Amino acid sequence: MHGEYKVPGGKLVVVDLDVEGGALRNVRVAGDFFLEPDEAILAIDAALAGAPANTDTAGLTARIDAALPASTVMLGLTSEGVAVAVRRALAQATAWSDYDWQLIHETPQSPALHMALDEVITAEVAAGRRPPTLRVWEWASPAVIIGSFQSLRNEVDPAGAERHGVTVVRRISGGGAMFVEPGNTITYSLSVPDALVSGLSFADSYAYLDDWVLAALGDMGIKAWYQPLNDIATDIGKIAGAAQKRVVGPGGGPGAVLHHVTMSYDIDADKMLDVLRIGKEKMSDKGTRSAKKRVDPLRRQTGLPREAVIDNMIDSFRKRHGLAQGAVTAEELAQAEELVRTKFGTPEWTARVP
Repeated sequence: MHGEYKVPGGKLVVVDLDVEGGALRNVRVAGDFFLEPDEAILAIDAALAGAPANTDTAGLTARIDAALPASTVMLGLTSEGVAVAVRRALAQATAWSDYDWQLIHETPQSPALHMALDEVITAEVAAGRRPPTLRVWEWASPAVIIGSFQSLRNEVDPAGAERHGVTVVRRISGGGAMFVEPGNTITYSLSVPDALVSGLSFADSYAYLDDWVLAALGDMGIKAWYQPLNDIATDIGKIAGAAQKRVVGPGGGPGAVLHHVTMSYDIDADKMLDVLRIGKEKMSDKGTRSAKKRVDPLRRQTGLPREAVIDNMIDSFRKRHGLAQGAVTAEELAQAEELVRTKFGTPEWTARVP
């Protein structure tokens, strides 16, 4: 069995192993990390050999930590990262390079249609009718997108939304409300087979699926990192928030994961505060007294036009994983438009949590 895992902010860990009699055998850990002393790698292999194959990540991590020499120094590597790679090997997880990725980047769409396209495209990936897809959104109008479980009245000021012509829609994933305006927001979705994140905890999958965009931001001179559970941050402010939804495949078979991210290229903070109801508890949780300080736009950090930031992100993904140009099919669009009519464009769905 073979498993790979790139430690967030670190290096690639590769594990090859066998399972015999319900236990790990012939464990070999490798990668482009740095590790001292040399015998530490042998200690890791030995610590994992004989472990029950159903040992969870925490249990494997503990075995590694207990076996390491006291003088061990790890750079780009963690004991937990090795444990995750083992779990991915046992789960027969796939890697980014196993897929032919497709890009969808089309003309601006309505907020409700974007919600519907996320559901349709991810379901098509789960069914095996579409390859893993990176979809970059273009917005036709300003919107507030609330999480699947958020209270509409607690999150949005209806008078403010009407005053600024802001449409309110509800997405299928959890998480918090996002304020978006055409030209000021960068949004993308990844619709991927669930095998890509096999062996990862729900929380770890966020970091794993965000890793490429952290590298893309680094290419533009921005030192960004994943901040649990679902933020992308820099030393001068948050720049993005992510959300996920797991979709079951046909007949309960292998499914897919929707991972979407909204990034602030620029932001009208006064307008945002007029539309969103941002509570004191949320401010306290983020360690700031002002919502205006919570988000630091990419425009200021990069000095690049929005279109150039998007182009750089797409180029970065293509260089790392390959990316062919694609499009929403006529069938997918028809399905999405029907979902707008019956679900995402209805007050029943938007106010399903009043």
